[in-house]
Order: sequence, then structure tokens, then C-alpha cells
Amino acid sequence: MSLEAGTIVKGTVTGITNFGAFIDLGDGKTGLIHISEVANDYVKNVSDFLKEGQSLNVKVITIGKDGKISLSAKQADPEVKSDRPYKRSVKPTRDSWKAPSNEKRFVSFDDKVSNFLKESEEKMQTLKSKNKNKGSRKGNGYVKKSF
Repeated sequence: MSLEAGTIVKGTVTGITNFGAFIDLGDGKTGLIHISEVANDYVKNVSDFLKEGQSLNVKVITIGKDGKISLSAKQADPEVKSDRPYKRSVKPTRDSWKAPSNEKRFVSFDDKVSNFLKESEEKMQTLKSKNKNKGSRKGNGYVKKSF
């Protein structure tokens, strides 16, 4: 069997690392699926998607001059899924920059800046009052001794 870039072949997972998985392609040839080519989802651990001994279709991406074979599972089978679903973190909202619904919809830049400064000053006052109760931390813990 001759391998060329772009062909889809069947392989068996022989080893899993933190950066990808090694695939036995037969005829004594081995290739590597990089972690970025394992699945269309975010892949934190390759072992969540692939198991040793698992048989799968892979696409040959490149064959280097040194004989290294780069493979892709996600290009060969876009339906590669993990056993457990990946949970994305929720992006923080920017509600503090929006005008309340009962006010006018347009908020000028000056109003946004003044709201930001007001909120910032309130937070600084809160932090200062908390630090006042903890004592002074000036000097980073070093005590100047006089002789």
C-alpha cells in the first residue's frame, strides 16, 4: 500500500502522549496525529478521544522527507466525539457598560467613562477600607533595624 498526502487509511492507535497519538498504518509504517488534529472539539486530553488498540480512519496530511507521517482524524471523520462532552466556560457579560432598559438606549462615551470612573472609585474605596483593617503591608514584611 502506498501512502500519499490526502489519502484516507485505516490505522490502529499504538500509543497516546500529551501532544497526540501514534497510529500503526500497517506495512511497518507509523504516523502521528497531533492533538490539534484529533477532533473538531477542544481536546485537552487525547485519551478522552482515543484509546490504545482503537481502530480508526485517518487522513494522511503530509509525509516529510525524513519519513515522518502527519495524520488527521478530524479531517478523515468529522464526527469524532469524546466519551464525555466538553463544557465551555461562559464568557463574562459586559452588562455594566449597557444602559438600563428604562433609560434611553443611546449612552454617550462620556457617560460610559463617568460610570466606569464612579464604579472604579467605589471599588478602590472598598479595597482601601479592607486593607485598613488588615494593617500596613509597607516594606514587604521587612523590618528596618537601627543599630
